[in-house]
Amino acid sequence: MQRADAVWGEVDSRFRGIPVECGAVGLDAVAAFGWHPAAGDMALPVLTLDEVAFAGNCELMFAYARSHGVLIAPHAKTPMSPHLARTLVARGAWGATVANVQQASVMAHAGIERLLLANEIGGRSGARQLGAFLKAWPGVDLRAFADSPACVAALAEAARLAGRVLPVLVEVGGARAGARDLAAVEAIVAAVAEADGSLVLDGVAAYEGAVAGADAAATRDAIGALMALAGEAFARVRRAAPGRPLIVTAGGSSYFDRVVAALGPLVRADGNAALMLRSGAIFFHDHGVYARALSGLDARNGFSIDGKVVKAAEAFRPALRLWAEVLSRPEPGLAICGMGMRDVSFDQGVPVPLEAFRDGAPIGSLLGAAVVKLNDQHAFLQLPDDASLAVGDIVAFGISHPCTCLDRWRLVFGLGPDGRVANAYPTFFG
Repeated sequence: MQRADAVWGEVDSRFRGIPVECGAVGLDAVAAFGWHPAAGDMALPVLTLDEVAFAGNCELMFAYARSHGVLIAPHAKTPMSPHLARTLVARGAWGATVANVQQASVMAHAGIERLLLANEIGGRSGARQLGAFLKAWPGVDLRAFADSPACVAALAEAARLAGRVLPVLVEVGGARAGARDLAAVEAIVAAVAEADGSLVLDGVAAYEGAVAGADAAATRDAIGALMALAGEAFARVRRAAPGRPLIVTAGGSSYFDRVVAALGPLVRADGNAALMLRSGAIFFHDHGVYARALSGLDARNGFSIDGKVVKAAEAFRPALRLWAEVLSRPEPGLAICGMGMRDVSFDQGVPVPLEAFRDGAPIGSLLGAAVVKLNDQHAFLQLPDDASLAVGDIVAFGISHPCTCLDRWRLVFGLGPDGRVANAYPTFFG
């Protein structure tokens, strides 16, 4: 099979960032141009990945996992980049987490052989699609979630279509998918047992971020209740599968410390189970929602490596930048920049102006500046009345919520230590 990141042998100016004058260029040749987004060498807007920051974030998160004896299957939905997913596996990830069959297909084409399907697949249609995937990729070890007997029936149909046994994790939850109580858990366990050998119990799953809210105390209690339910569900699954190695999985990028504290002792006491985090966005970090999340993590002293508490908000670095040119200064205190809702996330906070450049040279921070509105292609940047920002200056923005920024881009450009493009990473959001 052809690897997913080899599908596009060449890219050109139909992709954001690629200058018109360079014509068609191979992905492996972009570094030779020495493009520097701050100097206006690229077609703007453009999204970049600071590769030094990304590598440092990886080192931190995998050190945390090793220190606490947990596995990580980073959620591939964040970048949907085969190269970056393989990078995480090479650094020690168990495999990748996916949300649907299309994402599983992208990762399988990329050569990733262990996948956690962290979502229900639906009914008959979903069963056909999953069954076809499992049949096409017999070497891929995929484990799926189920939160009802109806979902179990669909998974059993997929397994029969593929002619293989499919491992199933019982998902518990609140505020989103997931069994809500032990009666529902027991019904799922019974349905797996009745699936004529096409399914096997593989563990328990949850997602604590779904029950989080604005109130810190209420969030703490809701996550605690969900983790308690996961522990009770694990006891039921263990009784039904006494000798099988099991997986207990939860943990996004905001409250994974609570997951480790609650479920780590249970897994260690069992002796034949592994705790697996699914954190994905933390490897990219941001200047918004995850910056706030890591501040909360630090307030709990929740990030420690080998017994030493580390200030996560200081150690992790935002790796994504969006670069845009000032298009207009129509009135004092306002700059219109050439990026908008088509280019950047805004569901959990608007972009943050970080620094401005003129002719490739920094002209200072943008203290007091703020994005106050986004159109499709325009950002309204409020400035102090005496700000010197001019038409043609280039502004680097930080983002909030990597998942809903990256999915707007077919190419993300990796910047080396000198700030120049060193790599181009295709994304496959479908």
